[in-house]
Amino acid sequence: MNFKSIKAERTTETRDTLALENSGSGNLFETIVALSSRSNQISVELKKELSAKLEEFITPTDSLEEVFENREQIEISKFYERLPKPHSIAIAEMREGMLAIEKPAPALPEVTPVEQPEAAEA
Repeated sequence: MNFKSIKAERTTETRDTLALENSGSGNLFETIVALSSRSNQISVELKKELSAKLEEFITPTDSLEEVFENREQIEISKFYERLPKPHSIAIAEMREGMLAIEKPAPALPEVTPVEQPEAAEA
């Protein structure tokens, strides 16, 4: 998933809970839980991607006096800071139809046949 192409808000925005509920699962709390789960997934993926890019700049030194300022590393960090927050990306994905919230089918109780008592011979 390319998070850089999602048009999500970068600032705090008040959401209409009724619209959020209707665009989600029909239940506001289920929608929020699904968005929270997706937001956590996005956050983990972004962190892995950022860590992989910054790993190139790690130099094994034992001295704290040697601090190198790398312009490319600073630009990468600033880029990721400017990205929309994971919860905004999750809401944008749901709004664009890229996120589907599926309810599991309710499990039917297992029916066991009941034995009929035999009629007493009269």
